Amino acid sequence: MKTIKLLSIVVPSYNSQDYLRHCLDTLVLGGQEVEVIVVDDGSTDSTAEIAREYCSRFPGIVRLEQKENGGHGSAVNRGLEVSTGTYFKVVDSDDWLDTSDYMSVLSLLRSIGSVDLLITNYVYEYSYNGKHKVMRYNNVFPQGKVITWDSMRRFRFDQLMLMHSLFYRTNLLRECGLKLPEHTFYVDNLVAYLPLPYVKSLVYLDCSPYHYLIGRPGQSVNTQVMIKQIDQQLKVTRMMIEAFDLFNDIECEKLRRYMLFYLSMMIAITVTHIYIANDEELSCKADELWGFIKQKDEKLYTILHKSFLNSCIRFGQRISPRLISQGLNLIKHIYKFS
Repeated sequence: MKTIKLLSIVVPSYNSQDYLRHCLDTLVLGGQEVEVIVVDDGSTDSTAEIAREYCSRFPGIVRLEQKENGGHGSAVNRGLEVSTGTYFKVVDSDDWLDTSDYMSVLSLLRSIGSVDLLITNYVYEYSYNGKHKVMRYNNVFPQGKVITWDSMRRFRFDQLMLMHSLFYRTNLLRECGLKLPEHTFYVDNLVAYLPLPYVKSLVYLDCSPYHYLIGRPGQSVNTQVMIKQIDQQLKVTRMMIEAFDLFNDIECEKLRRYMLFYLSMMIAITVTHIYIANDEELSCKADELWGFIKQKDEKLYTILHKSFLNSCIRFGQRISPRLISQGLNLIKHIYKFS
């Protein structure tokens, strides 16, 4: 009889030979309750060879899925298709889990019964200076108690629930039809946003299992990379806006307020990178994005347009490109990315 795994961890991997071992060394410590699914997304280096080595060393724990290159979202899609665990987690191949907090997560999942979403803290690890920053939610959620969104308190200005902090019930992701676009960066925002209205029960554990490496050269959140790939950021932002009628689909006012906050942040990051490129043709894309929002929902447009971050960005753009650059630095400081 096949054992049902407690947790499926999907590791999207593309040319990850330099850091995949470190990632897997932490994940396999979950033992036979966990399945670690390495999805080799068409790598041209020794990623698949390393994954096969771990499959041999840790049978029944590590699995390898190989596919043609389709991007991060495509790899997550494949992982979700083949996962057998009750719960589902994505861990990028250059990131890792803290052993002690990982064990705390498994202990809670083992004892809690069925819950739609487990939220934990996570840690930014800055590769360029060796510093780290823990993103906590103990001001938002009670510890270790199964709740609904109605029990959620207000987020601070610098807080967002990112993919790194979320462990979903696997079948919830399937039931809500989560399918990420291929050949597109920034899809982790879709994982952190689209399933939320389907979550009816959640629990917060005040620990920090996920360590998110940031500042690696060529990383998708690098400023110049984001400018080059701004069409992909726009695509993801539009998908988030199109996904729900927030004022009719989302009954819980607290969840609606958080989702508006998330959208405001996404738009702020997107238009700021458009403006600092100082390219007249590119600048039109910011106007097109606002026009798209206004056409979809004037109420949504008004709220997002008047939000603090976006009001500041428009002011800075009218005054000086230098202010926009400073605004990007402020956003980076607030949300701790790159």
